[in-house]
Amino acid sequence: MIVLCVDHIGIAVKSLEEALPFYEEILGIKCQGTEEVAEQKVKTAFLPVGDSELELLESTDPDGPIAKHIAKCGQGIQHIALRVDNIEVALAELREKGIRLIDEKPRYGAGGARIAFVHPKATNGILLELSERQTK
Repeated sequence: MIVLCVDHIGIAVKSLEEALPFYEEILGIKCQGTEEVAEQKVKTAFLPVGDSELELLESTDPDGPIAKHIAKCGQGIQHIALRVDNIEVALAELREKGIRLIDEKPRYGAGGARIAFVHPKATNGILLELSERQTK
C-alpha cells in the first residue's frame, strides 16, 4: 500500500449553510461546490487547502451516520482520509495484517472517489478513510 497524502479531513456539521460562512468569509477558503451522496445519507462541501481538503458533512437523514455522530459527539472532526494509490491493494494488505475494517470492499464517495473505512478500534480511536481518486 502506498499512502500518497492526507486527502481530506471530514468535519460533521449540523448545517452546511451555517458552517460555510466561517470557512469562506473568515478563513477565505472557497467552497468548490456541494454534492449529495444518497447512499451515505450526507451532503458534502469540499474546501481545498493546499494539496488537501476540508470536507464538511451534513446529514440528509436523522438516522444517517453523520446525524448519529453529531448526536453522540457533537459537531467537529468525524474522520481523516488518506489517499492511496490502489484501494483494493490497500484493503487486501490491511486484511492480511489482521486489521479490522468497516468496509471490506470500496464504495462510492463524494467527488467520484472510491472509499473504504478502517474501524476506529484498529486505529487507536480514529475513523480512518482510505480514498482513491483518479484526478484531484
